[in-house]
Amino acid sequence: MRLRTTLFTFVLALVAVDQISKYAVENSLPFQQAVNVISYFSLFRTYNTGIAFSWLNWAGNTGLIVLAMVVLALVLYLWSKVRDDKQLAHIGFALIVGGAIGNLLDRLYQGHVIDFLLLHTQTWAFAVFNLADAFITMGAVAIVIDELFSIGGDKEQTADGPGQ
Repeated sequence: MRLRTTLFTFVLALVAVDQISKYAVENSLPFQQAVNVISYFSLFRTYNTGIAFSWLNWAGNTGLIVLAMVVLALVLYLWSKVRDDKQLAHIGFALIVGGAIGNLLDRLYQGHVIDFLLLHTQTWAFAVFNLADAFITMGAVAIVIDELFSIGGDKEQTADGPGQ
């Protein structure tokens, strides 16, 4: 029970950090003008009406809200199946849920997702993203790492013997 309470608090903190950062960006950064921080990183406020890399922007805000809620429900279901001893996976799912809720709140209240982080060089730029996107990516990586380190070590004991 303590683990779930801690993870719930962690999710709330992630959502708060995401939403506070977006509020600050909305109220202090010029729209679609790069503010260089260091040579390969800039702040660049823009809006994403689709999902990752503006995919599915044709689905409209309502369609993307419904899709996000379905995906969030699926992620919560999968998370509920994770054993308590798989702490890295729990952290990964918390990161994904926190990020998903942060972007869902944007869609619900703004009609788009606020993006503002830009990695770039002189000749290349990555898609503009936000903290929620970073949380989702870090969460997915954590789950994959947990699974990779669990391969071969998580076989259940059955009546026929180990791993049968």
